[in-house]
Amino acid sequence: MVHIIGAGPGAPDLITVRGKELISQADTIIYAGSLVNPALLEYRKEGCRVLNSAYMTLEQVIEAVRETEAEGKMTVRLHTGDPCIYGAIREQMDALDRLGISYEVCPGVSSFCGAAAALNMEYTLPEISQSVVITRMAGRTPVPERESVASFAAHGATMVLFLSSGLLTELAEELMRGGYGADTPAAIVYRATWEDEKKVLCTVGTLAERAAGEKITKTALIIVGNAVSQSGYALSKLYDPGFSTEYRRGSDSVGAEGQKEDEV
Repeated sequence: MVHIIGAGPGAPDLITVRGKELISQADTIIYAGSLVNPALLEYRKEGCRVLNSAYMTLEQVIEAVRETEAEGKMTVRLHTGDPCIYGAIREQMDALDRLGISYEVCPGVSSFCGAAAALNMEYTLPEISQSVVITRMAGRTPVPERESVASFAAHGATMVLFLSSGLLTELAEELMRGGYGADTPAAIVYRATWEDEKKVLCTVGTLAERAAGEKITKTALIIVGNAVSQSGYALSKLYDPGFSTEYRRGSDSVGAEGQKEDEV
């Protein structure tokens, strides 16, 4: 069995309970060493084989899994954040399917959640933004034109950009081409939840300048949109005394019931 595990955003205590337990049981751990905190490897048992996939090809990863399976043992494939976002797991699962090797995915806390926590930020503020677009700038991996940053920026929603911190001048141009103003609030979060985390509040127009000032060129998330300012929002209806829910009656239910009685 192969367990594909999300390691969380960085801090070792942010891995899930299930993920930690599976690491402690693994006979082989193949971890994304360029991004996963190596402190997580301290949870492994004695004698566990550890491989860093930063130095491996897909074929080498699958071969290491196959060898472990042939011995009747268990493999943990440890990815950063949550493996469903830019984790390149589909190609691995397809290869395992062809070999008849079973696997399960254990979700993790994505870095876009870790970045919001670092900023004490809520992405979905009433009357500001109720949508979050997760995307990236095109690099060596292309992005379909219909999913360009400019096309998403036209919606005015909150945007979280992965894998784009080395292209901030181009990113700002694309955001403004799509409709964001240069003064639109933005944030750069470097290595969210790690000990050396950095948080930079800025605007679309100053993204590149502020990142250069902090010497941030990689391993950072970019957050864009009016929600970054965390101001000007409406209060949630969830706790509004006038709003009824399944669990409590609000003042609106009294008026509604009275109207029904009058109608009857």
